Amino acid sequence: MFLPKNEAGNAEIRAAEQARREGYSRIEAWVTEAIPAEIRRGVTVSVQEVQCGDPNCAPIDTAIAIMFPSGGRGMLGIPLESKDVSKESLLDVFPTPQVLAAWARGEDAEWPPMDDDEQDEGQRPRLRFEIGQRVVCRVGPDPVTGWAPGRVVQLWYREPSWPANSWAPYKIELEDGRNIFAPGDVDQIIREA
Repeated sequence: MFLPKNEAGNAEIRAAEQARREGYSRIEAWVTEAIPAEIRRGVTVSVQEVQCGDPNCAPIDTAIAIMFPSGGRGMLGIPLESKDVSKESLLDVFPTPQVLAAWARGEDAEWPPMDDDEQDEGQRPRLRFEIGQRVVCRVGPDPVTGWAPGRVVQLWYREPSWPANSWAPYKIELEDGRNIFAPGDVDQIIREA
């Protein structure tokens, strides 16, 4: 069936919005289910996508806020669009029961619990790529053309202006000379060349 461009474009926009809403609903349900039953009552879960205009970060991240009736709250992020978030990728970054309990009591609890000054590299998660390895990185929103080749130049990269305990798994030098970082070690952001 032929649709005029404006109708076809509107249909694509509606389909993308529907996929985003369905992703939000799935993530909210998974988060609620992962919170221990004894502290789950009255919890509000908010999910939204955050678009980053900085060429050094993922085009779209999914941000999740967990708010408890006590006023305690915490946030976590996944460097994927909501429609691409799986239960496994969510649980990989999900706070521990101890952190959730602290938030439920209205206390501050650091998540993820990494202190750049004290964290030993041996305690960090194992990464898929090594320094010098050739990779392709997501640098734009298009899933086909939004990739650029480069090589890993640093592991566990951070910038001085970043908040404490913030780091990126990789710093990459692209073939065009730009230096970027990969905010997550997932195929949707960085993959083997």
